[in-house]
Amino acid sequence: MNAEKKLLVIDDEPVIREGVRRILESESFHVETFAGGHAALERIKQEAFDLVITDLKMPGISGMEVLKAIKEIQPDLPVIFITGYSSVDSAVEVMKLGAVDYIAKPFTPEEMLSTVKLALEQRVVALEDLYLRKELLDTEGFDQFVGKSQEMIKVYRRIMQVAPTDSTVLITGESGTGKELVARALHKHSARRENSFVAVDCTSLAESLLESELFGHVKGSFTGAIQTKTGLFKVAEGGTLFLDEVSNLSLTTQAKLLRVLQEREVTPIGGTRPIPINIRLVVATNRSLRDMVTEGTFREDLFFRMNIIPMELPPLRERSGDIPLLVGHAVRTMAEELGKDIKGVTAGAMQVLQSYTFPGNVRELENIIERAVVLAEDSLITHEDLELNHGSNEAITLDYTAVPLSVEELKETKRQLREHAVEDVEKAFVVSALQRSGGNVTRASEETGMLRPNFQAMMKKLGISAREYVES
Repeated sequence: MNAEKKLLVIDDEPVIREGVRRILESESFHVETFAGGHAALERIKQEAFDLVITDLKMPGISGMEVLKAIKEIQPDLPVIFITGYSSVDSAVEVMKLGAVDYIAKPFTPEEMLSTVKLALEQRVVALEDLYLRKELLDTEGFDQFVGKSQEMIKVYRRIMQVAPTDSTVLITGESGTGKELVARALHKHSARRENSFVAVDCTSLAESLLESELFGHVKGSFTGAIQTKTGLFKVAEGGTLFLDEVSNLSLTTQAKLLRVLQEREVTPIGGTRPIPINIRLVVATNRSLRDMVTEGTFREDLFFRMNIIPMELPPLRERSGDIPLLVGHAVRTMAEELGKDIKGVTAGAMQVLQSYTFPGNVRELENIIERAVVLAEDSLITHEDLELNHGSNEAITLDYTAVPLSVEELKETKRQLREHAVEDVEKAFVVSALQRSGGNVTRASEETGMLRPNFQAMMKKLGISAREYVES
C-alpha cells in the first residue's frame, strides 16, 4: 500500500536528505529527493505526489517559498517541514500558512514515520470529504441516497472508507433506512464492481429452500430436485453477496453459514465435493444480533464473524433536516412516474411532514408522497392530501395549546408522540396479518416472518384478539 504513496523530500544537506529517504523507503514508500526547491517544484508540476517533506531554511529558495508555490500548483498537497530547534517558532508560523506539521532536528525514524503516516491519513480523510461535498453539491446526496445532514455525511464517509476492502460488513438500522442501498454502494465503490451483486432476503424463503438457494444442490438430492442448481454463493463469485435480515436465519442454517465463511468453500446439498468461493459478504438486519446472542437465538461465533465492520444507519427522526430534500426528491420522482403535474408541497404540508416521526423511515415517506401525488388535485400537495397513520392526520396534528415549556417537557412530548406513532403502525401490522389469515395466529405469524410467541406477545400488548378476525 505504501509503495503507491509518492513522497518528495527537499533538503540541501545530503546526510539529512538521504537519511529521510532511507527511513521512508524502509516502509516501502516511493521517494524522490531534491537538494533544492526550484528543481523540486518543477517535478511537482510534472507528477502528482502525496506528500512533501522540506527543510525550512535552504539557500536559493526557502521552505516557506516552496510552500507558497506548492499551494499554487497543488493546493491539497500536504507539506511537512524539517527544522532546527532554534527555528520552531518559524515552523509554527508556516503551519499557519498551510503546512500540516513540522519535525525538529534531531529526529528519530519513529518520529519521522509517525508524522508522515498521520499526515497521509489526514489527507485521505480530507480528500474523502472533498469528494463527498462535491457529490452533495452536484446532487441531493451520495449515489442513490438523498440527504446532506451530518448523520448521512458520516454514513457516506464510512462507505468510502470500507468499500475498497474485502472485510465483511454488518449493516444495522430500522426498516426503511436504506440498508440495501448501502450494500449496493459498498459494491459499486469496491474493486469487485465489475462482478455480480447478489441480494438475498432471508425472510422470503423457507429454511430448506434458503439453504438450496445459498449453497445450491445436486440433482436428486431431495424431492423436487430435478436438476443441479448453482447456489448464490457461486453466482456471486468475484462479487458481493448481500444477506438481508440475517436475524431470520435458523440456528441450523447459521451453523452451515459459519462453516462456509470459515472454510471459504461451499458444499451443495447432496454434494460431496466442496467448491471454493471468492465473495465479499455484506449482511443486514433491523434487530440487535448482540441481543439475540444473549437470548440464544443467534450464534455468537457467527455474530463475531459478521461484525467485522459495523455500520449503523440513522432513522429518519434523527436526521429530520433531510426531510425537505427527501420530500422534494420523492415528489419529482413520483410525479414523473405517475404523469402528474405536481410541483411540490405547501408550507402547511411540509410542517405536517416535519412533525411526523416516520416509524417506517424513508420507505414510509416515499409511500406517503406517492399516495399524496395520486390524490392531489392541484399542482401543490396540501396537508389534506397527506394520509399519515393509515388515513388519519390526527396523530400528527400539532396541539399549540400544549407547547412544551422546558426541554424535559419537550423530550417527554417527543417520546409520547414517537410511541403513539409506532403503536399505530404495530396495530395496523397485526390487524392486517390477522385479516389475511382469517384469525389464524400461526399462519399470520408465518406470513409476516415472526415467531408465533413474538406475534402473540405483540397482540397481547396491543389488546388485540384473534377471535375478532376468525372467518365465519
